[in-house]
Amino acid sequence: MAQTKSDPNYKVIAENRRARFDYAIEDDVECGIVLEGSEVKSLREGGANIAESYAAVEEGELWLVNSYIAPYKQAKTFGHEEKRRRKLLVSRKELARLWSDTQRKGMTLVPLVMYFNHRGIAKLKIGIAKGKKLHDKRETEAKRDWSRQKQRLLKDHG
Repeated sequence: MAQTKSDPNYKVIAENRRARFDYAIEDDVECGIVLEGSEVKSLREGGANIAESYAAVEEGELWLVNSYIAPYKQAKTFGHEEKRRRKLLVSRKELARLWSDTQRKGMTLVPLVMYFNHRGIAKLKIGIAKGKKLHDKRETEAKRDWSRQKQRLLKDHG
């Protein structure tokens, strides 16, 4: 990860911050996205939202559903649909694993972060997650609060 910070091409486009709060993420997968030209240009300007989106395996393909990419103003005739379903690219072995996790184990595929990698190619990191119940969320929040308070106490007395 230290290398990516200094890399000029690496850039986070959109991040799903609630994902780690709402879900217990067990594993993550990096996948490519099939995009149109105007979508890539819009992403370079940073106009995307993956907070309400999810990924699904349908008919042997992986899809990103309900993600938003802002319209690109210069592309008047050949624009794109903002909330269209976008195909995600993973290996067949990975796709089979994702399918079995969602169908058999009842897991959910949650988009975590959309970014341009070191080669300038748009990628999406998907988390294989299990939904948290309300008491789990409260527990996570209590742990976070306690660690903050602990840091304050150590800073004051240290």
